[in-house]
Amino acid sequence: QVQLTESGGGLVQPGGSLRLSCTTSGRISRLYTMSWYRRAPGKQRESVAVISADGHANYADFVNGRFSISRDRATNTLYLQMYDLKPEDTAVYYCNSWSATDDPDTPQSYWGQGTQVTVSS
Repeated sequence: QVQLTESGGGLVQPGGSLRLSCTTSGRISRLYTMSWYRRAPGKQRESVAVISADGHANYADFVNGRFSISRDRATNTLYLQMYDLKPEDTAVYYCNSWSATDDPDTPQSYWGQGTQVTVSS
């Protein structure tokens, strides 16, 4: 079983920065795409950023250059560096990974429990 644990959330003022981390544990034979999602109060979950196994990143339009996704291949840790945070970025941020355990060619989707990010003055 693969477990994802997010950390780094908190309360920050508008214009501030946060760095989210997502650690991966479990017997992983191959790690595929990793992503950050978020769910704001009263809204559906939405994709924030995704990074492929070879490090190619894509971002949602609302990111507009403010966030940067990265991964440490040695530790299977995913990061989301967020700058110039806005009140509308307030949400629970979730880590997602497509990981293979027994069969390296058969990945499954795993989710973390989420970390709260609140942007408020």
